[in-house]
Amino acid sequence: MTMLKRVVLDVLKPHHPNALEFARTLAEQGPGYRVNLTVAEMDEKTETLVIVDEGDDINFDVIEEAIAAMGGSLHSIDEVEVTGTLGADTAP
Repeated sequence: MTMLKRVVLDVLKPHHPNALEFARTLAEQGPGYRVNLTVAEMDEKTETLVIVDEGDDINFDVIEEAIAAMGGSLHSIDEVEVTGTLGADTAP
């Protein structure tokens, strides 16, 4: 089993919700989630974001669903950090 600790995402979103609301919503998707959001580009209708999500065990599917629910589109997963764990019934 592995746990997702950190993921860096390239996301395209409309201007609304704003960056603060977008980041807060992502942080609310799990206990202890930390979100760092940078607006990389902006045009008349959209913003390109670099989002760094960190936590003890991030549920990526929930993050992806929250992005889509706010009108965002995940362009790429640019970086990941995972840790492996041995199951209780797994012998070394």
